[in-house]
Amino acid sequence: MIRTAAFAIALLAAAPALASDPASLALTFDTGASTGAVMVALYDETTYGGGQPIRAARIDVAAGEHSVTFEGLPAGDYGVKAFHDVNGNGRMDTNPFGMPTEPFAFSNNAVGNMGPASWDRARFSVSGAAAQTISIR
Repeated sequence: MIRTAAFAIALLAAAPALASDPASLALTFDTGASTGAVMVALYDETTYGGGQPIRAARIDVAAGEHSVTFEGLPAGDYGVKAFHDVNGNGRMDTNPFGMPTEPFAFSNNAVGNMGPASWDRARFSVSGAAAQTISIR
């Protein structure tokens, strides 16, 4: 009985160390223009290919903002898709062939081949506090 009680006390004492704290992700964008806004979408592996983002944000570049922090994330792998809405119309402009005419970027500064960067190139792990700078030009 004493042995069981000691084990239970040791387990309870270790519980805070076993609990996983929510993670945070700070994203900073290096832009080529100082107008408009950067539209950011954060995905996990199941949504990166076309689902709803886990989190999204609008960074007002015209007001001098260049970063956003997503708080309270579960530890895991994430990918970012972003575009610079230079003219501030709220959407990514494209040419008649559907090719983007406004700058866009992905986490890890990954590049795609005739489309968005793949999950394998864009994914990164978040546990605790993480940060990434993405060049969007």
